[in-house]
Amino acid sequence: MTEPALPSETAGPMPALYLGHGAPPLLEDADWMGQLNGWAANLPRPSAILIVSAHWQTAPLALSATRKVPLVYDFYGFPQHYYEMTYDAPGAPELAAKVKGLMPANEPVLDRETRGLDHGAWVPLKAMFPDADIPVLQMSMPDLDPQHLFEVGKRLAPLRDEGVLIVGSGFMTHGLPFIREYFMGKPGAPQWSIDFDDWAREALERGDLDTLFDFRAKAPGMPYAHPTVEHFAPLFVTLGAVARPDDAPKFAIEGYAYGLSKRSFEIR
Repeated sequence: MTEPALPSETAGPMPALYLGHGAPPLLEDADWMGQLNGWAANLPRPSAILIVSAHWQTAPLALSATRKVPLVYDFYGFPQHYYEMTYDAPGAPELAAKVKGLMPANEPVLDRETRGLDHGAWVPLKAMFPDADIPVLQMSMPDLDPQHLFEVGKRLAPLRDEGVLIVGSGFMTHGLPFIREYFMGKPGAPQWSIDFDDWAREALERGDLDTLFDFRAKAPGMPYAHPTVEHFAPLFVTLGAVARPDDAPKFAIEGYAYGLSKRSFEIR
């Protein structure tokens, strides 16, 4: 049996992450797996993980099961073995109680005790923390409003001082209807994906929150980069959860998969 890793001695709060989670086949992509594994290996060991996925939006804000329940296989058309994968991380009831305690009276929090982790949560966690020995809690997005999600992130910020890793899981560009040729093997990325990725990188490096909040109007490549915006929205929870969201992030993963930007980062 593999012994659990010891907590990191790194001082200070945990970073907050935004990552491109990919579909289950990323678990067989050696390069991408290496990037995710290497990133996780250089993080302090979390006491627990709170993850917000592009694939769960419900109002009011809701929390997933705090006991072991089946995963959510919210994808279709893949080989059968992807529907048999497991990620048996411990539940996080104490973290759930803390999340509820951090929310104001006008931000009710529901329990969804039968909802398991969806692929926006378990796929990247299976890549980064394959031993599944860290308690995990998934939180829904109550809406897709950048400023509201940023405020939710701000409420969660104290958890970082307790070793909780806060993760926004989406994809920096997600124009799936427009990348058929890239799924068929075309290299590189469409210009709208490149333009949006460059714009987001520059805005993040400047700490330009107002520009990021107004991405629907200001970002080049729209609406192709995000015909629907749920894969960009978790970024705002991540930004809200850091002490100084205008600090430049550390980009842990860059490049493209099937024409979509994999850009992923951490902020301390």
